[in-house]
Amino acid sequence: MNPPVWRKSSRSGSGAGGGQDCVEVAAFAEGCGIRDSKAPGAGHLSLSSESFARLIAAAKRGELHL
Repeated sequence: MNPPVWRKSSRSGSGAGGGQDCVEVAAFAEGCGIRDSKAPGAGHLSLSSESFARLIAAAKRGELHL
């Protein structure tokens, strides 16, 4: 099995204080992975393809209040 290929989100940019808010995603056979590029060894969140699509759609609609 090949290791996942992580890619940085095109929306990652400067965050508060000049730091980078970097999110990486990778395609898995069973779905998608999301991780913090500043702490790749801290693990990742695994989502089904359907759940990932719902998450992205909610973010685009501005429904995530973080």
